[in-house]
Amino acid sequence: MAAMLIQTETTPNPATVKFLPGQAVMTSGTRDFATPQEAEASPLAEALFTLGDVTGVFFGRDFISVTAAQHADWPTLKPEVIALLAEHFSAQMPLFRPGSAADIAVPGDEGGLDDDPADAAIVTQIKELIETRVRPAVANDGGDIVYHGYDQGHVYLKMQGACAGCPSSTATLKHGIESLLKHYVPEVTEVHAV
Repeated sequence: MAAMLIQTETTPNPATVKFLPGQAVMTSGTRDFATPQEAEASPLAEALFTLGDVTGVFFGRDFISVTAAQHADWPTLKPEVIALLAEHFSAQMPLFRPGSAADIAVPGDEGGLDDDPADAAIVTQIKELIETRVRPAVANDGGDIVYHGYDQGHVYLKMQGACAGCPSSTATLKHGIESLLKHYVPEVTEVHAV
């Protein structure tokens, strides 16, 4: 069997590294694991958390972002993560445990705010902009942003993967995403992370 090449990329979040196995990870949606308990739904995420310094795992379409504790030694941790990923993908092991609904992630359906039906047209525009403009850009950085709600001009978004806890995520949210949404959807006055 040929050795599997897993590429790595840095992200704007110094605590997070993006790993690209060269094949699809999630066929649809994304999945964020913020704790070892959440990771129990996925043998791969669970194994990554057992490496010790791992504090977050995020599955994207064709990448896995791994976030480590601030004191973590990435030069030591990175080869361990690569070895684990190579073993997982080479053996074509399942991403999720059978019988769990854990592999079903519907973007934006995470128990956010109940949108006012009167705002349906605005919400549709916001979701479409996030889907077509925002999510592809943040996926390049190893993360995701999910719509969480809209209320009287305020848009609530959930940061995931490398975006969660990233020092530059506030700037991205305020200067990038908020400007974009205000430009296309005049009703938007402010964007908040939840």
